[in-house]
Amino acid sequence: MQFLPENAMLAVAKITAKGQTTIPQDVRTALHVTAGDLIAWEVGADGTATVRRVQPLDLEYLRAIEGTLSEWASVADEEAYRGL
Repeated sequence: MQFLPENAMLAVAKITAKGQTTIPQDVRTALHVTAGDLIAWEVGADGTATVRRVQPLDLEYLRAIEGTLSEWASVADEEAYRGL
């Protein structure tokens, strides 16, 4: 028999014929997810699954800093860091 760790939560949900399920409210609250949010499933070799909330990328911010990274794009840098 397996026992849950002290702070673990157990929630059971049914899978529909289409492979869909409802994430129980307690789990949505614990993951801080709402409608439209993304979640990621990680399945281990032992058959366990971990689900976590995916933080959306701030593409506007990433595009803004992209131009500041040109100093790291020289041929010398490529050669120096190629083996890492």
